[in-house]
Amino acid sequence: MSRGIRISLFEIVGSSLCVASNDGQKVYERLAAALKADQHVALSFHNITTLTAAFLNAAIGQLYGIFNEKHIRDLLKVEGAEQDDLALLKRVVDNAKLYFKDPKRYNQAIREVLEDENDKI
Repeated sequence: MSRGIRISLFEIVGSSLCVASNDGQKVYERLAAALKADQHVALSFHNITTLTAAFLNAAIGQLYGIFNEKHIRDLLKVEGAEQDDLALLKRVVDNAKLYFKDPKRYNQAIREVLEDENDKI
């Protein structure tokens, strides 16, 4: 197994604001490459002041579509995150695991909810 690396959200995004999904995609690409190479990754949240679910979905959520949970848990560690950021990350990960368990069913449920909402308008 390769030695570990550190990925800084602040350095990749270039700001303390981790809000845009396209910035999250940049993080995802680095994380996915490291996990494919079986590298241990420390994902640093140091200097991050604002974080959104959209960013985390792009950066971390989509990892669950490629890698199994054990692989991610074994190799990816988070450092320097505030408690509210960890809570948001947990919610994103839980949703990603549900989604990738059965994407067709999940998408169908969303379509049905949206159709019901459109019928009410």
